[in-house]
Amino acid sequence: MDMLLGILVMLVKMAVVLAVVFGLAAYMILVERKLLGRFQVRYGPNRVGIFGLLQPIADGLKMLLKEDIIPDGVDRRIFLVAPAIVAGTALFAFAAVPFGDGMVVLGRHIPQVLVDTDVGVLFILGLSSLAVYGVALGGWTSDNKYSLLGGIRGAAQMVSYELALGLSLVPVVMLAKSLNLGDIVAAQAHLPFALIQPVAFVIFIISSLAETSRIPFDLPEAENELQAGYHTEYSGMRFALFFVGEYVNMILLGSITAIFFLGGWQGPFLPPIVWLAVKVLAVPIFLIWTRASLPRLRYDQLMALGWKCLVPLALVNILVTGALLAAGA
Repeated sequence: MDMLLGILVMLVKMAVVLAVVFGLAAYMILVERKLLGRFQVRYGPNRVGIFGLLQPIADGLKMLLKEDIIPDGVDRRIFLVAPAIVAGTALFAFAAVPFGDGMVVLGRHIPQVLVDTDVGVLFILGLSSLAVYGVALGGWTSDNKYSLLGGIRGAAQMVSYELALGLSLVPVVMLAKSLNLGDIVAAQAHLPFALIQPVAFVIFIISSLAETSRIPFDLPEAENELQAGYHTEYSGMRFALFFVGEYVNMILLGSITAIFFLGGWQGPFLPPIVWLAVKVLAVPIFLIWTRASLPRLRYDQLMALGWKCLVPLALVNILVTGALLAAGA
């Protein structure tokens, strides 16, 4: 009986997480189009439904009804699987993301996380490193030189900034003394790590921008150079998987930022889930604002920033944090 109840609870939690993540991703696209319209002194989508609120549903139906074109010369199996790798790795990462410190239902304490693991940090970093395969394989197998260049750029960029991103989290783990995401949130009960570790926070945000290939780091799909980069040859729902995967990654980035640096669901007066939602959604809004404000970097500038600035700075920050902890002990 306990096993059946556990399976039922897990299925319910999975359904809730998937529905919330896909819903947020769909409407984050609408929010971005609306905000970019305002930034550029024009209207965003406002025709489908009241204030354009049904636009994501119309876009989804349009993608479903579009013809799925597969060009000649592609490796069909890899071509079909690549978009699922990009979206799937981001969705799997939500399995370790806690959304609260638990709730009591029918006298039972139910963790507000799918998988409460003691190596949550490593789990998320490992899955984020797998996303590069979808980008690289999608570009390589498309039999298009622009797609190939976009895939190579994407692989090099994600591998480079992944190192800085991982190193930026080391001081957080040192301060929390745990790889469990719930413990990391609990360690910020008095002060968020963004204030204690501002250097790590800045490195993390910049590296995350590059990891998600958002402007000013969208070199893998630079339309003025590579048409659309690694997903040039994709259409229909396979293109939609690449597209939605980007916004799922934005929501994941917001969740990770909130947990590691903004205190998670902790805050005064409001319910914990409200605090978490505000912190999670603040990060995609910042990314959209950045897209509207900054120009694209050159590729050599992109790589130099990662290897010559962020990685050495992250290493120095680890040494300083370790020295301060040793001195305090």
